[in-house]
Amino acid sequence: MELAFQLIFSFGVFLLLLAAGMAVPFAIAVPGVLYLLMQHGLSELKGIGLVTWGSMNSFTLTAIPLFILMAELMQRSGLSFRIYRGLAKVVSRLPGGLLQTNIVGCALFASISGSSVATAASIGGVALPQLVQRNYDRRLSAGSLAAGGTLGILLPPSIAMIIYGSFTETSVAKLFMAGVLPGVMLMLMFMTYIAVRSFWSGAVPRGAAPELTSALTAATDIVPFALLIGGIMGSIYAGWATPTEAASGGCTFALILCLIWGDLTWSRFVEAMHRTVQVVGNLMFIIYSAYIYAYAIGVAGVGEHVTSWLVGLHLSHLQFFGALFVLYTVLGCLVESIGMIVITVPLIYPVLGSYGIDPIWFGVILVLYVELGQISPPIGINLFVIQSIWDGELSDVVMGTIPFHIIMFVLLFLLTVFPQLALWLPGRM
Repeated sequence: MELAFQLIFSFGVFLLLLAAGMAVPFAIAVPGVLYLLMQHGLSELKGIGLVTWGSMNSFTLTAIPLFILMAELMQRSGLSFRIYRGLAKVVSRLPGGLLQTNIVGCALFASISGSSVATAASIGGVALPQLVQRNYDRRLSAGSLAAGGTLGILLPPSIAMIIYGSFTETSVAKLFMAGVLPGVMLMLMFMTYIAVRSFWSGAVPRGAAPELTSALTAATDIVPFALLIGGIMGSIYAGWATPTEAASGGCTFALILCLIWGDLTWSRFVEAMHRTVQVVGNLMFIIYSAYIYAYAIGVAGVGEHVTSWLVGLHLSHLQFFGALFVLYTVLGCLVESIGMIVITVPLIYPVLGSYGIDPIWFGVILVLYVELGQISPPIGINLFVIQSIWDGELSDVVMGTIPFHIIMFVLLFLLTVFPQLALWLPGRM
């Protein structure tokens, strides 16, 4: 009972610190240190040094700055505009016009960046002015970009999956492959919804068929990025490179693309490096703080107690998934996406074995929950990214994402009923 009280107290402190406006890394680390003090006093703080070295001395985590740098180079050099321009000449012919380009553009850029925020900001910054100028439905426009941006952490390479893999010692390469089919399915479901709604209302135009010269220009815009994506994912799937090695090669190729096809100056390169350091520093601080929290609950044996307690409840698989659904739906409205992963995984991961749940499959489910959190009010980060780059109301962004919420729940249901949707491709590696 005392252990449960201390755990609830530490988690309550975490939520209170977040509500008070404290930065996420400190809001995670402070409860962890308090929990250590409550358990064993000052002597237990000696272990933090070992945790510091053991947690951050990780080859897996080195892929994160490389993928973020790729996204920043693309954004600063203007290549995100070329991706959108090329796709607009091809995909906009579908029912829904440029709204279809939003989804495909987000999926393509997601396969380069691994970041939902970078995806939503890059494609949104290019697309929104054109959508507003052509009188597209404002809610649907904002919703398609906010929801399309979430593909950045489901389609590989995914920073969220790298973090999950580092915490659970699960193969990041297999996690990447597990996200491919669900990611493509989610993209097609988004596109189908836009097409049906556009056809039903008749309010969204369909683009004209591209002429030969226009098609050639589109190919010039798209093919280099297709080669970049194919090289990264193909080398991982074939076993020729680890995710970190593939990220390193991809980052070099992206730099060449930016120099040849983009407008990359020295000052913009320095800006990309500065922004990468800022983003990576924030992410790594969150991960480090989470390892302190995980160490605290591990010393206290919380994982074993939670496992015993949940097993003692004799929940069915369906009831267990229902409990996870409630937990992550609530957390998604309160806690930043990476915080959701690093706080809950140390508690929930030990329970998976008791229910015979594959950790690769659960990684995809977890990322989908995080995606939902990124477009859930009041703190869904993609909502604010889109709001920051247009002149509409936040309420329009929120209302525009609701149909996409429902589509994500449908995919969660399909993955629960048919887990091979996520496990088939990793099983063929």
